[in-house]
Amino acid sequence: MVKFITLFSFLLILASCKNGDQVTISTEFGDMKVNLLESALKHTKNFKKLVSDGFYNDLLFHRVMKGFMIQGGDPDSKGASNQQPLGSGGPGYTIPAEIGTPHFKGMLSAARLGGPSNPEKESSGSQFFIVQGGSVSDEELTAIERNKGIKYTPAQREKYKKAGGSPMLDADYTVFGEVVEGLDVIDKIANVETDPRDRPMKDVKMTIK
Repeated sequence: MVKFITLFSFLLILASCKNGDQVTISTEFGDMKVNLLESALKHTKNFKKLVSDGFYNDLLFHRVMKGFMIQGGDPDSKGASNQQPLGSGGPGYTIPAEIGTPHFKGMLSAARLGGPSNPEKESSGSQFFIVQGGSVSDEELTAIERNKGIKYTPAQREKYKKAGGSPMLDADYTVFGEVVEGLDVIDKIANVETDPRDRPMKDVKMTIK
């Protein structure tokens, strides 16, 4: 009996270590509950601090691309005029990459500066995107494995085929959370009308707690 209790306790501890805290991203289209992943501790620690400071409240989803992702977290978006360019703001620092988790639909991933100016693929200190993506085939995953030198597990392949996502982002951006409730909210935001810069014609504000 003692051995059983000890093993049971160990399994509970192991399960509790799988994910970190949960946050709720609230919008006029509904709420998204997000489990933060302990596989990207630097990112989750930073995100939780910003959330506790109220950093994200009243910021916008300033970049929306249907079939791909919805992006927010630029502090310059708070109260921004319709003509103001967005997407370059942040808290003044970057976060070292913690790349590994695939970009299934609903994954919370860190935005970053692309190109040769960021060879270490360091993440923005505050900007993030949530994956919408689309359907994914075995052939597409095999091509990405070949092109990027990565290997998907059978479970990852199955999840991509069932849930969809944006595997072309894998091995390039840090995933640090997963939407576990409110996937339909992603679709609703992704369907809003946008201007040529991919900014929603009507502001989509967020509050994160």
